[in-house]
This record gives sequence, C-alpha cells and structure tokens, in this order.
Amino acid sequence: MPDDAAVARDAAEAEAVYSHPTVEPDATAAYGEHPDQVIDFYAPRGDLARPAPLVIALHGGAWRTPYDRWHFTPFVDFLARRGFAVANVEYRRGSPIPAQGGTSPVAGRWPETLDDVAAAFDALPSLVRTALPSADARRTVVTGHSAGGQLALWAAARHLLPADAPWRTDRPAPLRGVVALAPIAHFKVAEELGVCGNAASQLLGGPAKFEERLPYADPAALLPTGIATTVVQGREDIGVPQAVAEAYADAAAKAGEVVGLTLLEDVGHFPLIDPAADACAVVAEEIAQLAY
Repeated sequence: MPDDAAVARDAAEAEAVYSHPTVEPDATAAYGEHPDQVIDFYAPRGDLARPAPLVIALHGGAWRTPYDRWHFTPFVDFLARRGFAVANVEYRRGSPIPAQGGTSPVAGRWPETLDDVAAAFDALPSLVRTALPSADARRTVVTGHSAGGQLALWAAARHLLPADAPWRTDRPAPLRGVVALAPIAHFKVAEELGVCGNAASQLLGGPAKFEERLPYADPAALLPTGIATTVVQGREDIGVPQAVAEAYADAAAKAGEVVGLTLLEDVGHFPLIDPAADACAVVAEEIAQLAY
C-alpha cells in the first residue's frame, strides 16, 4: 500500500493537471451517432513550412464515464504548440451500475469502448483530410495516458487480434509509432496490483469473462506489433505502477520485440500530461523522435 506521503503527492499532481483550463478544438467531427463518438482536432500552432506530424491522442480515466477528453485538452494543446497536428479521440466509457445505487461507474463498456476506438481509427484518414489539412498523416504517432495508453497500444495491434475479433485488420496500421504514457498495458499484472480498482477486469466484463476476453484487449497478449513503441513511466506512479510497464516490456522482449521504456525519476502518474511539468516535455520529445 502507498504511504501517506505518496498518496498526498499523487493527489497534488492530479489537482495540478485538473487545474488547467480546457482548450477548445479548432474543429470537431463525428465518427458515429452517439454523442461520445467524436474527434476534436487541434491544428499545429505557429508558421509551419511543411505539413505537421499527426498525433492521435487517447485520454485516460480508467475507461470510466466521469473522465472524458476535456481533461486531456491542455496536454493536447501543449502538443499543438510544439508543432503537432492532434486528433483528440472520445469514446464510450463505463456508466454507473443501477444495481449498486447508480453511483459507481464500472470501467469501460464491452464491446462499445473498443468498437469506438476501432471506428475512430478507421474514420480518421478521411476526417483528417478535411479537418486538419496541415497534418501529414504519413507521420502519425499514437499516444495515450493510463487507460488511454492501453487503447493506444491496442489500436496499433489490431492486426494481431484473434481471427474472430470484429476489430481485426488485415495489416498493421500505418503508424510511425506509439508513445504510451503510464499505460495499463499488462492486464494480469494490473489485476494483481488492483490498478484503478481492478479496472481491467471490469473492462472485460468481470472476473468470469477475464480469461476469455484477455486475448482481445490486453496489449501484452498482442505482441510483437512490428510498430515502434515507447512507454513513458513515472517511477513514483501509484496509480499505474512501474511494474505494469515493466511487465509489458518483458512480454514484448519474450515475443522478440524491443519496447522502449523511459522511466522518469520523482514523477508520478499525472505529470506526464501536465503542460507545466518537465515530464510533459519529455513526452513531447519521445513523440517527436518517432514522428520525424
């Protein structure tokens, strides 16, 4: 169990992230009929001499309804100010459970959460041409934080899904790479540690469905992707501990793939997406290294 100082530090880092004002997008497009099936687009800031790399961003929040894309917009805007074109993807998340009084959101909606991410990625090429004409889709990097890190890794591995998966693609996604930020990247280790209130199990539909659905959603089961991947992780993270990232990197190594693992000293869960934190600049540099 984290000590009181670690809990206080985590709370302060979370408060710092949520203290930033939200940033309105330059354009928004729907990829479906549900209100959450939307993508916000942020054009690169500044006078650019050439098309900008495209970053597809997936927010975290344990796949739960209270945490939507808006808390991610200061980070997304930070990337736009660093010269990237950014697509901030929303998706359906878990809702309160009426049988439990309707106050405790379950993590994720099966299969809707994955339905939405797959549909968004399939729709993005045509949407980007209209909404982000300054973007160079040939230099696309996917990033995501926490639960969004899982979705980023999953989206890059759809070609490895079981043959009966509705989200499976015939070939790897045309990506320069993935930068996953403190991702829930290894479901079994995450469950052993009780990450986010056993959110991974909830996403899969509960303990009875965990093993059955693991090959369809767990990034650690979808290796090697053949796509350059870097995980950025704070060593002081008590939300998604370092052990989860290390387990994913180990699984990749066993599958014959090298996953970059950047461990940041004195950094917890939230500074990775806090524009005021040095860790956020490290994230932007990791994205740039893959994009350019």
